[in-house]
Amino acid sequence: MALKATIYKAQLQIADMDRGLYTDHALTLALHPSETEERLMVRLLAFALQVPSDDHDGALQFARGLSDTDEPDLWQHALDGRLRHWIEVGLPDERRLTRACSRADKVSIYAYGSTAAQWWAAMSGRLTRLRNLHVWRLAPADSQGLASLAARSMQLQISVQDGQVWLVQGERSVEVSPEALSAAAAA
Repeated sequence: MALKATIYKAQLQIADMDRGLYTDHALTLALHPSETEERLMVRLLAFALQVPSDDHDGALQFARGLSDTDEPDLWQHALDGRLRHWIEVGLPDERRLTRACSRADKVSIYAYGSTAAQWWAAMSGRLTRLRNLHVWRLAPADSQGLASLAARSMQLQISVQDGQVWLVQGERSVEVSPEALSAAAAA
């Protein structure tokens, strides 16, 4: 018998001073049987950092990700069906990134884990031609800190200012500093 996904519910209150975005979101996330809570929380962070201020150009949605190799972790489709934004979490290969960049207007990667720096060192030279690729790296301590906030039912306050992200759940808080690796992400 196949293992089923574990359902997590998250209430997000986002105050992103860098983008002038103040919004609330009620989310339901599925933790794939082969996924860790660390990866789940990096997906949640990617949502908070990339959610558009309105849905006039389509909503940002969680895709099937690990369950479907043709879909990212999150994506945004315009109302006319065009793929506006493709968001990956982890360390995707060059072929997947090239294909994503040819399909979407913007591609964002949130690399995390102990080998993220080595992954970028090996990939960066080959990916410079992909002008719509935005890459951020989370330090291992940051992504592990995010995992410590994971709960089946979460109420998170997320504040963003000057590139620093603070996540608060009850008495616990985590500070995350995503590092822009690509020129597009730094711009």
